[in-house]
Amino acid sequence: MEKVMDEQSEVPVRRKRTFGRRMLRFTLFLLFFVLCLAGGMVFGYVYMGKQEWQEALRPETWRHVFDLVFAP
Repeated sequence: MEKVMDEQSEVPVRRKRTFGRRMLRFTLFLLFFVLCLAGGMVFGYVYMGKQEWQEALRPETWRHVFDLVFAP
């Protein structure tokens, strides 16, 4: 948080962040998180798994991977 010096008392005064700024930060964080997660999954599937990138975007592919990982 920013600290501003009050001219009269020489004591730092804290400014409160607005709700809109917090929501913007949270939304950008979630967007960045989802993009990084999707990019990492596609990178791993394409470069490490040697598969086509179009296949990495299909939900059936990830359902199959999920079933392989969590199979009893």
